[in-house]
Amino acid sequence: MDLAIEDDVELRGLNTFGVPARARRLVRIGDARQVRAVVDHPELGRLPKLVLGGGSNLLLTQDPAGLVLKMEIAGLRVLHDDAQSTLIEAGAGVGWHELVCWSLEQGFGGLENLALIPGTVGAAPVQNIGAYGMELSERFESLDLVDLTTGRAVTLERAACRFGYRDSLFKGALAGKSVITRVRLRLPKPWRAQLGYAELQRHLERAGLAEPSPREVFDAVCAIRRAKLPDPSRLGNAGSFFKNPVVNRTIRNEILEEFPEIVSYPLEDGTYKLAAAWMIDACGCKGRSVGAAAVDARHALVLVNRGGASGAEVLRLAESVRDAVRERFGIELEYEPVVV
Repeated sequence: MDLAIEDDVELRGLNTFGVPARARRLVRIGDARQVRAVVDHPELGRLPKLVLGGGSNLLLTQDPAGLVLKMEIAGLRVLHDDAQSTLIEAGAGVGWHELVCWSLEQGFGGLENLALIPGTVGAAPVQNIGAYGMELSERFESLDLVDLTTGRAVTLERAACRFGYRDSLFKGALAGKSVITRVRLRLPKPWRAQLGYAELQRHLERAGLAEPSPREVFDAVCAIRRAKLPDPSRLGNAGSFFKNPVVNRTIRNEILEEFPEIVSYPLEDGTYKLAAAWMIDACGCKGRSVGAAAVDARHALVLVNRGGASGAEVLRLAESVRDAVRERFGIELEYEPVVV
């Protein structure tokens, strides 16, 4: 199979931070067979590979080594629909928000809480994206991937993906070793609004929507996100840069004794999620800057490129925020984006 190989490609427009970097070689992938062709290629197959979707969960601090695989596999379809559920499939290159909008247009609710999350469908399982009381894993059925060493195509069901909070097999044992090509999601019937997230519930109550439709939940989520989070097309960012740390009851109680106002949420397994944004704000980091990189003035979890920032500046800013939280709370924040 012929591959369109591009040399010396500027990546500033292919990452939502908008930081400069160049790919020495780049191949646009529109079909799973092209991934296997890359693996079998006598030159490209030996190179280290960076898989690039929408560039929304990525911080480039230097030019990536080797080969960039720009995932552009298209396709949206309904595989099965009955009284219990609807099974849909999307190509890895489809925009995640595009998928959410398409599913609603087809009359299928179930993804509305995940509206406006940037990035592509193929990247969504890697991060186990989540927002407003829902995670991708709750709707996930299976995915197809290609092994970047053998070229073998594999299908994985949900249990095999080892989903956790902003985590999966693809950030662990399979990190850098495979590329996701297609994802299937199961949307349950009858549809029920998931309104466990307090801010979403309050928004709908203020609008007088006691029994909202999928579209009304979608509109509410979009309104909340637009009010809180900067638009990457206008102000470079990768969404939340830091994970909310998860700690056991003992550590949570120790922190509460010293900082009784800290925000925390109990999880089903008995652990607690601490609000990283609250801790960052308490450290006085909101608005902090390094060069043209800054902590967003509205949302402390978001780092932004105010224009002309380098990836190295963003990383230095992130490190300074992490140092401040560690020094005050004894908690080590983890980054959400992949740092190259």
